[in-house]
Amino acid sequence: MTKWRVMLTAIAGVGMVLPMSAKAQDGPVTSLSSGIGGLQTTLENVYNTMMVHCGELRGVGQALAGFGALLYISYRVWGHIARVEPIDVFPLLRPFGLSLLIYFYPGFIGVVNGVMQPTVTGTAALVDDANAAITTLLQQKEAALEKSTDWQMYVGADGSGSMDKWEQYSGEAETGVFSGLTNAVKFQLAKISYNFRNGVKVVLSEVLQIVYEAAALCINTLRTFELLLMAILGPLVIGLSVYDPFRHVLSAWLGRYVNVFLWLPVANIFGSLCGQIQAEMIKVDIAQIQASGSTAFSATDVAYIIFLIIAIIGYFCIPSITNHIINVFPSGGGALLSKVSGQAAAVANAPQQMASAAAGGMGQMGSAGGI
Repeated sequence: MTKWRVMLTAIAGVGMVLPMSAKAQDGPVTSLSSGIGGLQTTLENVYNTMMVHCGELRGVGQALAGFGALLYISYRVWGHIARVEPIDVFPLLRPFGLSLLIYFYPGFIGVVNGVMQPTVTGTAALVDDANAAITTLLQQKEAALEKSTDWQMYVGADGSGSMDKWEQYSGEAETGVFSGLTNAVKFQLAKISYNFRNGVKVVLSEVLQIVYEAAALCINTLRTFELLLMAILGPLVIGLSVYDPFRHVLSAWLGRYVNVFLWLPVANIFGSLCGQIQAEMIKVDIAQIQASGSTAFSATDVAYIIFLIIAIIGYFCIPSITNHIINVFPSGGGALLSKVSGQAAAVANAPQQMASAAAGGMGQMGSAGGI
């Protein structure tokens, strides 16, 4: 008897600790993950605020360019005179053109951003469409879940379930002196089993979704940092490009700026693709609810979790993918991104191990509540 009391106490404790997940949205759009995604707007505001400082190094850049122009012109003019050749004036205009570029640098960087911004706006619309479709499907899923007999028995409008409906739908109605106590225990065990199975699914989905949103935020944070760094130091780069040993740095700097700028459009396209796949998986989940009245942990849920893990890793491959469009980095996005990607891979392995453990344990819990 003592053994059974301990078991019932433990099961009841687990039931109280786990969320009442049958009423929760176990899809990709949740309050916490949506809040993390909302930080993308904060990064955009930070970028726009810091861009006003991009012209503060124009004086240093013009000094470098002026001294470089003196050496540049003097060396070439002296060479033409020494070789008794006519002086070619057109190549000598390069330092003056670069000096003008430094003088109008805020306008120049504004033109570059203005030309590239439509790529961000256009791809962001794809993400908005995917999120809108997911939100609609989640509403349909909640409506289908509330119509199911399992939800009405174990959750209900007040979240505590209905024992009368459990007796009606399960056929467990009994008569006798202790029938009320026996049915109450059976009902509580069945409800705990139902909430446990759905709770594991929600927790895994939520944890992976948070890591998924954090990966997208991490990429955008690195992008914002690198864009601001290159924009603020741009006048120095242009000033150094006047010197012959550094004449290639201007084209390399511009190529890297465009490459990093494209990280967000590529991330938006990748996020839109992930959203479409998530929408299809939610449709499968809705069909499962309509067919069986339950969202038990199944092979579809395992596939969804695996897909989120792949999506997390895929976000950190975006710099390498962008490098196929404009090839400026020898190996992806540099040392900083390599360090972050290594840490992200370690973080992504933890939910994967959680998912594997849960998927193995759910098979044993499937018949615990007789559902």
